Amino acid sequence: MTPNTVTEQLTAAGRAIEHDSFAIIDAEVGHHAYTAEQWPIVRRMIHANADFEFNGLAAFHPDAVEAGLRAILAGATAVVADVEMICVGLSKSRLAHFGLHTHEFISDIDVIEAARAAATTRAVQAMRKAHRHGLLDGAIVGIGNAPTALIELLRLIRDEGVRPALVIGMPVGFVSAAESKALLAGLIAVPWITIRGRKGGSTLVVAALHALLGLAEARQHQAA
Repeated sequence: MTPNTVTEQLTAAGRAIEHDSFAIIDAEVGHHAYTAEQWPIVRRMIHANADFEFNGLAAFHPDAVEAGLRAILAGATAVVADVEMICVGLSKSRLAHFGLHTHEFISDIDVIEAARAAATTRAVQAMRKAHRHGLLDGAIVGIGNAPTALIELLRLIRDEGVRPALVIGMPVGFVSAAESKALLAGLIAVPWITIRGRKGGSTLVVAALHALLGLAEARQHQAA
């Protein structure tokens, strides 16, 4: 199979370190129940945090990986994030290869004003703004920081018929984080990837997305 180039580290030294890290994880992880396409996503999340507990905490809707790959390979897909950290963490060159565009609204003045007026969070209003702009349908939505963003997205899916292509819902924290992800894990209509419990974070969303981009590039090579 043709090796990936776009979604790999840019230098030979960087590639060697990353590949050696993955090999160590494969050697030390022990048993796992993930499929051949799910495992690279979990492995990259373990790599991002040096935490083997993600073997078991990471959970997937049955259609999650395939839905994510379809959305990436379709081109021009929106990637909607709850916080700027996700957008900054994603490789611009890898996104550009697939024509993907990132969006986040958490610090917009109108979002802040709406949150104050409604006595809610900026994350809630940011998801509503993304919906008003028509960005959520068919999008990959990454939530790594704000449980209220995930809860609002689930409301939009349930009550307003919003249909993202994939939700990567991994908010971290002690208030509503585990609960919001449990709600996501009960969702049937929209594919999702999540982490059970309190652990999560924007770095894990970025890791999952980078793993999906790598799988998408490999599929491009297969098609060629």
